[in-house]
Parts: sequence; structure tokens; C-alpha cells
Amino acid sequence: MRQEKKVLACVDKSDYAAHVADYAAWAAARLSAPIELLHVIDRHPEIAADVDRSGSIGVDAQENLLERLSQEEGERSKVIREQGRVFLNELRTRCETHTGLQTDTRQRYGQLLATLKEQESSVAMYVLGRRGESASHTRRDLGRHVEAICRQIRRPIMTVTDDFKAPKSVLVAYDGGRMTRRGIELLASNPNMRDLPIHVVMSGKRGADSARHIEWAEQTLKSANFSADASFIPGDPEQVVTRAIAEREADLLIMGAYSHSPWRSLFLGSRTNDLLRASQVPTITLHL
Repeated sequence: MRQEKKVLACVDKSDYAAHVADYAAWAAARLSAPIELLHVIDRHPEIAADVDRSGSIGVDAQENLLERLSQEEGERSKVIREQGRVFLNELRTRCETHTGLQTDTRQRYGQLLATLKEQESSVAMYVLGRRGESASHTRRDLGRHVEAICRQIRRPIMTVTDDFKAPKSVLVAYDGGRMTRRGIELLASNPNMRDLPIHVVMSGKRGADSARHIEWAEQTLKSANFSADASFIPGDPEQVVTRAIAEREADLLIMGAYSHSPWRSLFLGSRTNDLLRASQVPTITLHL
């Protein structure tokens, strides 16, 4: 029996956790998918601050010290696990109360990216905060995991910003490339999204195929009974898309992610990062 793909919400003890859970519940309802809340605990060995290890110590003292540190680490791990369990249960109750959908929880020790990669084949969409527990509160900063996850995970990834607001209008930052064409196709194939108007915006320099790409996107959505419009707006993509979100009152941005190599981004910068920083609405990045 084929396993149903899930919406996987990556939560930590940041201010974003509740927002991530709310948007994951919304996405799960739209995708007719189950929800799982995942809390990954980084394992950082710590040394008790009250232990004086200065000078030379004998073999017996070394053994006693190691035993004491091991016991303290075990106690800390138990406390962290229990705090995580309570934290996840609160978020599960929140999801189930708002949506009525059964919500699973999972807590793991490990590295976040590696853990998400392990889950990839069973995930329809990931949801995470654009900034996490360790990030500053500067609105244009990205969390330290976001770029690595969006570059390496081959699934749609929703990154959220502030309080939950059920999207009522969607803007697609479209470039005519494989990833954003796939995004249009995914939208068109989901009847649960038909109540949302879709605005498709292409920007940058007008090319010979721009009109054809725009017409294809609009017709693909309209043929699937979506309310859709598509337009080409010349100019810098970050400025054009940011302005279009405001003018069209879009609540959700969909765009391709990191279509160029990391080396190119190193020297020329990344439009994906620019748009993620500039956008004040939840964003679904596609790296398919």
C-alpha cells in the first residue's frame, strides 16, 4: 500500500513555532495530506561550568570527572527531551483544534538538514520559519538553515514570517523555467486551491519567448478553472515582485529556488535570497 505523503512542519522553540504549525495545518488541508510536527535537537556536548579542571589530576580523579559529566549530560538530555515533548504536544493540540486533522509528532537528535533529507521521499511539503531560535529579530535576516535546506531539498518548502493569516490570494514569481512551470502545473492540478485567485508575474528583461511563457501559464490555470491573470513587468525581480505582492494584496508567494549554482551565487548574489529577505508574506520555494 502506497504511503500518503505528509506536510512536515519543522519547529523549534522560537517565536515562529506557532506560526509554522498554523501554516502547516493550512497546507495540509489544501493538499489533503497528514501533518507531522518535527523537533530536531542538536546534540552539543557541554561541560559543567562548576567543575574545576585546572592543573593535573590523577587517573581516579579523571574517571570520577568523566562519570560526573556523563551523569550531568544524561540529566540535561532528559530535561530537553521532556521539554520538547510538552512543546510538541501543545502544538499538536493547536493543529488538531484548528483543523480537526490528526497530527503526528516526532523528536529527534541530530542535524536538521540530514534529518529532513531522510524524510524527503515521504514529504509533500516542508514548512519552517524563515528565521529560527538562534536568529536575530531583524526582518531581512534568514535563519542559518534556510538557504541550505532550500538548496538541497527537492520538495516544495514553505517558509513563514509572522502571525498566521489564511492566504486569500497567491502570486507566482514566474520565469518560464522548468521549476516555475512545474509550480504552475502543481497549482493547476490541485482543485483545493481553486478558490484563490492566482497572479502570475514575470519580470527582468523581456525575451523573445516571454509572451509565450505568460500565455501558457495563464491558460494552464484557466483551463483548470482557476481565476488567474498573468503579466510581464520589466525591472528588477525583487522590486517588481515586492511591489506586485502589495498591489495585488497577495498573501502567499510561490517562486523557483536557486536555479543557478552556489558558485555563481557566491560572486553574483542569489535572487532567491533577495526575494526571501524582501518578502513579508509566506513563500513556497520550488527546487524540483
